[in-house]
Amino acid sequence: MEAILRRVRMGGRSGFTLIEVLLVVVIIGILVGVAIPRLGGRVREAEISRARADIQSIGLALRMYELDNGEYPSNLDALVSNPGGLRRWNGPYLEGGLPEDPWGRAYQYSRTDTSYRLRSLGPDGVESDADITN
Repeated sequence: MEAILRRVRMGGRSGFTLIEVLLVVVIIGILVGVAIPRLGGRVREAEISRARADIQSIGLALRMYELDNGEYPSNLDALVSNPGGLRRWNGPYLEGGLPEDPWGRAYQYSRTDTSYRLRSLGPDGVESDADITN
């Protein structure tokens, strides 16, 4: 406390010099430059994880539909609204409508006699090994 009073009495100035402020700005810039690329990879991982979770929940709804009706639906819309003519439809099997994948595209669905295929084209948007499937 005495040091502060002494400085005030002597007319000493307190504060940061321009070099100190510039040094802090440079350090913050370096930290941001290191952190941003690491966070960018996390966003992509989170999107892929969300697509996998969506596929699992749609898959569960498809299996519930199949248990009620004896076959998988011809399209995913049947999980949200009764396609008509189904007495044992106990839906909606998906609340809130059909989700889109994290990249804004519809999930692709096809069925066979005994199974189904559900997938997202992934971040690149084209059919490739990067697709996320059930």
